[in-house]
Amino acid sequence: MKKLLTLLLAFGFTLAFVACSNTAKTGETAVEEAVEETAETTEEAVEEVTEEVEGTTEEVTEEVVEEADTTAQESE
Repeated sequence: MKKLLTLLLAFGFTLAFVACSNTAKTGETAVEEAVEETAETTEEAVEEVTEEVEGTTEEVTEEVVEEADTTAQESE
């Protein structure tokens, strides 16, 4: 009877250790996935801002050139 109880306890402990180790790996995986997702979102946001800034820079440059042309024509 003692041997059976010992065997059942050993089996129970083994299952408990396996269950706990799976939870820890899942938690680490969730954190890694969250970090990757955040990095991707950040990269996309940076690309959007870069495109907007480049577009704005081109528009401002065109406006300055047009104003310079207008000023040059008026001064003649």
